[in-house]
Amino acid sequence: MTEPLQEARPPRVPKPDWIRVKAPTSVGFAETKALMRRLNLATVCEEAACPNIGECWTKKHATVMILGDTCTRACAFCNVKTGMPRAVDPFEPQHTADAAAELGLEHIVITSVDRDDLPDGGASQFVKVIEALRRTTPSTTIEILTPDFRNKTESAVEKIVAARPDVYNHNLETVPRLYPTIRPGARYYASLRLLESVKKHDPSIFTKSGVMTGLGEQRLEVHQVMDDMRSADVDFLTMGQYLQPTPRHAKVEEFITPQAFAAYAAIARAKGFLLVAASPLTRSSYHAGDDFEKLRAAREAKLAGHRA
Repeated sequence: MTEPLQEARPPRVPKPDWIRVKAPTSVGFAETKALMRRLNLATVCEEAACPNIGECWTKKHATVMILGDTCTRACAFCNVKTGMPRAVDPFEPQHTADAAAELGLEHIVITSVDRDDLPDGGASQFVKVIEALRRTTPSTTIEILTPDFRNKTESAVEKIVAARPDVYNHNLETVPRLYPTIRPGARYYASLRLLESVKKHDPSIFTKSGVMTGLGEQRLEVHQVMDDMRSADVDFLTMGQYLQPTPRHAKVEEFITPQAFAAYAAIARAKGFLLVAASPLTRSSYHAGDDFEKLRAAREAKLAGHRA
């Protein structure tokens, strides 16, 4: 009797050499991890399985993920767990500020899960974190990476902008055509309007947005996203390679070469972004502190050019 034929799974595209990173083993990594556990803080570095965690945590750079570790959405690219989140932790803002102080951070990135269950989407918690940081580590510059605050965008953005973070980041993630499969809970043009709204409320706040590559997007579609970002006056574009966190997530369609990233970066700079970071391992908060200094310098240079 012959065995029934089983449908073969398509083979996973092997990672090229330029995407491989070493496993984290340093003392600094262990100390950063211990601090996050002691303060009961989640990090996107861990929850999203970031490939740069070893490098960043060794340098005592960690991106805090507020509003818990459980997201109310289930995007096809994201490794953060989905479900019904716990109540918002009232100690989280001060614990975040304490972490920044203990790590000696000159620049901190704060992100969050989506909290569609909350009346304001969690915007007030972002405000409380910014206020706690200003009190505890007043010299630390603050970058936030927010969700889209679905159906409450305008009021949420207004509230957060009034707290004056130094950088407001919201990622478009991919091209509009792929939203139904990759980012089904979000709307491309709603995210664009959010970025536009930040500048409308306070033009002095730097805006930043990022896209993943390797999900099946076409080159001209990426160029169009760049144009859309510039029409919303986005200052800083990040581009990195999508990596499939588990077999149940969206698969990698293509590994984009470092040369192709360099070409994207050149086009983006020509379109007028103040700063562009594009490489296989680029992520939203990767080298964020150094990039913030470059952003400030680029704005100063641009203003000086206008005055000349």
